[in-house]
Amino acid sequence: MSVLRGKVAAVTGAGSGIGHAIALELARAGARVAVSDLKMDWAKVVSKEISDGGGDPLTLRLDVTRKEESEEAVQRIVRKWSRLDIWVNNAGVSTMNRFLDLTEDDWDFNLGVNAKGTFLCSQAAARQMSLQVPDGKSGLRGKIINVAAMAGRRGNLPFLAHYTASKFAVVGLTRAAAADLAPLGITVNAVCPGYVQTGMRQREVEWEAKLRGLPEDEVRKLYVADIPLRRLETPEEVAAVVKFLASPSADFMTGTSLHVNGGAWME
Repeated sequence: MSVLRGKVAAVTGAGSGIGHAIALELARAGARVAVSDLKMDWAKVVSKEISDGGGDPLTLRLDVTRKEESEEAVQRIVRKWSRLDIWVNNAGVSTMNRFLDLTEDDWDFNLGVNAKGTFLCSQAAARQMSLQVPDGKSGLRGKIINVAAMAGRRGNLPFLAHYTASKFAVVGLTRAAAADLAPLGITVNAVCPGYVQTGMRQREVEWEAKLRGLPEDEVRKLYVADIPLRRLETPEEVAAVVKFLASPSADFMTGTSLHVNGGAWME
């Protein structure tokens, strides 16, 4: 179903994991997708998948922590397609350690990519969206969708104080930006995934196993035991919710952070 036909979307951190799934899902829904990642080789692989499916993607190298790169990415998208309708802030990083062992570099790395990167890219995207003619039916000029995390709503995940702070920042920024940008016809929403099967999750399994002194399989069992639906989440399940937020069905939603975690955090 081409619910996004004619729309122009951009996804950061689209070269792997959740971002990969989001880029493919938006393309399948009919959007023209800009695939951006710090690792250009990864982004090219995803773009080829979209091309093989009949799409016409734009591949971009983007370091979300650099203001000039986020602005240039928006300009390149507009040069190709003349507008920007949907911006998905998916790029994210994590490291793990006990609170007393965390370093300033750990803090700066996580907050820099997850929080600052979301801010810089949202600002660049919103500036372009604010210049566009509003949709005749919804009155909207664009949508920003942030990939936060369950950690952004739940503060008691072990070894993730700095990551948790960065994702709480994303949730807070989502609400504040939604209020500021609503008069311009721009919505801002977030999704909060839980334990998702990605390369990042595998790295976290390895780190947590060492920190706890447990086998990796035991750490995975701890994750599953924390989920009422008793299985890990797939990237595609996150992507489906992002597609919903990007679609006309969510035109009257803004400032929300949707839980997509199998019940591991409820409120």
